[in-house]
Amino acid sequence: MKEIELIATAAAGVESVVKHEVKKLGFKDITVDNGKIMFKGDISSIPRANLWLRTADRVLLKMGEFEALTFEELFDKTYALPWDQWITSDGKFTVLGKSVKSKLFSISDCQAIVKKAVVEKLKSKYHVEWFEESGPEYTIQVALHKDIATLTIDTSGTALHKRGYRAKNVEAPIKETLASAMILISYWNKRKPLWDCFCGSGTIPIEAALIGRNIAPGLNRTFASEEWPAIGKDIWKQERALALRAIDHDIKLKIYGSDINPDAIELAKENACLAGVDDCIEFFVSDFRNVNIKEDYGVIICNPPYGERIGEQQEVETINKDMGKTFSKYDTWSKYIITPFENFERLYGKKADKKRKFYNGNIKVDYYQYFGPKPTNT
Repeated sequence: MKEIELIATAAAGVESVVKHEVKKLGFKDITVDNGKIMFKGDISSIPRANLWLRTADRVLLKMGEFEALTFEELFDKTYALPWDQWITSDGKFTVLGKSVKSKLFSISDCQAIVKKAVVEKLKSKYHVEWFEESGPEYTIQVALHKDIATLTIDTSGTALHKRGYRAKNVEAPIKETLASAMILISYWNKRKPLWDCFCGSGTIPIEAALIGRNIAPGLNRTFASEEWPAIGKDIWKQERALALRAIDHDIKLKIYGSDINPDAIELAKENACLAGVDDCIEFFVSDFRNVNIKEDYGVIICNPPYGERIGEQQEVETINKDMGKTFSKYDTWSKYIITPFENFERLYGKKADKKRKFYNGNIKVDYYQYFGPKPTNT
């Protein structure tokens, strides 16, 4: 099969991190748009991108892009695309849609037109009138923006932040993809200590351990496109084997995760075991004010409580003030704190060296970055 074009979708503010990851994986012709990183590769790029991208939300296969001002135009141009190269005669497919600033604004009508066009194309290619839909699953998306339709097939299935290491089906306060972005943006590397003092179920320490050991984040899960004959199970096996060989089993990491909640720490330990990094992280129960880590030139990365319930605001303000006092003891460390509080710097007692906007789910947050000194050679 000839060269293919893929789109890695990303949360707002994370695009540059995803672009860096895509480049590091060796993909070419990389371009960035709002929430999208486009790149080209061959058929093995689909498993490689899904297995390795830590900060992307999904990997989409781009089928085509064209102007569509009428439903007839949308039907004809969708029909012209090579759907039969990817979707099998027994394939089960659904169509999702979105439309922004376009003449074709009815999403349900756009979905119906695209579905009909794909069905008609498959009928003509497979010479059948009825499809069993008992085979592999394909999720097609039609995205209209300023009258330009982009048609894709989702290669990931479940979103990429679902790594497969959660012991219990409980949503973490921060997505794994955002946690990875926070780590990759920071000055942390595998030779430095890392401490998350509000670790909860362990997302930030676990993601750091996966990065430190060079473990592909998708190794513990499956993907929709694993069942696609157009790719084949052998290519998926080869890419998984390459990812397994890339793991650094010998690296000694110093990663600490603490939390005041004993139940959270127990869950974090379970999650770390499932992720295969329990020997890389020291989890312990403690109020962050009482912790004393001896190493120099470490990195603190944390997601402190937001105080979403009534009556918690005062407690959270106190935590933010006490972070400033407690973290000042770690004068050779860099500190990275994500929070929605716009007056965080005033409470913390120091202006950040750098600030970056993200979204943690639907919550607008700032990532405050305080850079420590460079290590001395003495």
